[in-house]
Amino acid sequence: MAKQGEIADTVVVAGGLAQKIEYAGHAWFFLQYLLGFQRLGFDVLFLDRLPPEIDDGPRAHRLGQVLEEFGLGRSFALLDGPGGETVAGLPRAEVLERVRRSRILMNVMGYLDDEELLEAAPLRVFLDIDPGFPQMWSELGLADVFSGHDAYVTIAENIGKPTCSIPTCGQDWRTTRQPVVLEQWPVQAELGERLTTVGSWRGPYDRVEYGGRTFGLRAHEFRQFADVPRLSGRAFEAALDIDTADEADLELLSEGGWALADPAEVAADPDAYRRYIQRSRGEVSIPKQMYVETSSGWFSDRSCCYLASGRPVLARDTGLGELYPCGEGLLTFTTADEALEAAEQVFREPGRHAAAARSLAEESFDSDAVLTRLLEVVGG
Repeated sequence: MAKQGEIADTVVVAGGLAQKIEYAGHAWFFLQYLLGFQRLGFDVLFLDRLPPEIDDGPRAHRLGQVLEEFGLGRSFALLDGPGGETVAGLPRAEVLERVRRSRILMNVMGYLDDEELLEAAPLRVFLDIDPGFPQMWSELGLADVFSGHDAYVTIAENIGKPTCSIPTCGQDWRTTRQPVVLEQWPVQAELGERLTTVGSWRGPYDRVEYGGRTFGLRAHEFRQFADVPRLSGRAFEAALDIDTADEADLELLSEGGWALADPAEVAADPDAYRRYIQRSRGEVSIPKQMYVETSSGWFSDRSCCYLASGRPVLARDTGLGELYPCGEGLLTFTTADEALEAAEQVFREPGRHAAAARSLAEESFDSDAVLTRLLEVVGG
């Protein structure tokens, strides 16, 4: 980190946001890193690109708006494909110079494929936020997103352990936790009435067949807990990006007692997303089946926002017991009966679980500590 009078070191974060700019939770994922590194005294630069088949005008404009709202309007560039000029943000020549003098380039899921920019970075780190999928794709010969990096980091904290079935692909994986900038997520005293969550029902790709097993998506895991609200008698709501073609699933959720909110309304922008979380009683986090079946230790960046806001999280267990204190603030479940008991605890003792939620966020997910450690484990 820079001393007084020196030019601050630059941390470059690269990833795909413009394509999903309408998903405010996705925007917050990147904001936690950019704002978090700024808090540590770094200059930051966000790099994104748009595939040629996507109209760049509206998305480029909205990307600039979102970043400007958080003081990052001069800290990004949207590239017109690999090797292309920028269509928004800083000009390519300035981007290249800032990358050259950066301390680290964090390439989220290997999204940045611009060879000139990657070669200019002194330290290229692959950041895996969708654990299991890229590793299995690589082992099956379907895709290789790992090449061209110097270090490999994943949020699957159990990777490499006997209990975790994610292949390591011969890489020396370091692990990190999801950061949350606590000052952006203050505790809200007034609790809401509903346990909520936000997410995509399926996502951009399908289940994976690997090692004689099938590893699925959120839809495949969520169905097992569709009846929990009805059985509980408590208020549950999910803001799910779910296609109307999934008629059977929509009926299943409705009959199970889930109120369904439109994420395009309740999470239309970063502020709306934050308000939705903070007006909840807590979260019910049901992840992709991949994360569960591999015992990955995956924990959601969205759940970190709930915890920081003093909102307890009921999480479908992914092997979290070895990693975090569970039972107060963070309650894990593997069956519908366990989910019911966890929900009842949260409604019965709201103050205790709210206080424990914030404490866990401070102890385990504070961006200051998480990002400082991240730099240390990759040698940045």
